[in-house]
Amino acid sequence: MMRRTGSFAGTRVFMLIHLLKSKIHRARVTGANVNYEGSLTIAADLMKRAGFLSYERILCGNMANGQRFETYAIPGEERSGAIVLNGAVARLGKPGDILTIMTFTEVDAVDATGWQPRVLVLDDRNAVIAERGT
Repeated sequence: MMRRTGSFAGTRVFMLIHLLKSKIHRARVTGANVNYEGSLTIAADLMKRAGFLSYERILCGNMANGQRFETYAIPGEERSGAIVLNGAVARLGKPGDILTIMTFTEVDAVDATGWQPRVLVLDDRNAVIAERGT
């Protein structure tokens, strides 16, 4: 694999930029299980459509209370609309709360211009109503 380089202060360097990879916007929490080991359960079809991987690190923002938290995604039942807070993060929200769920990636700085994240927008039943990006 050939690595591209950029220029920084006259020196050629290889730089990675952290960018939004994919996002599920307006996901409604359907359950919470404080006794589970951890993670966020997301319906498997939503994970696949958004480009999330099982056990991938995610950053979540709870629009109801302003809490932000990091955990990892695990697949739930296909077409169930499941968005379940597990473990300690179950204390940071409740069923009905609206989340923004994000994953990030590292992109060569040369390729960062024009980057388009994958974005899903959900309705109040966690069905996709809009999507954009690659």
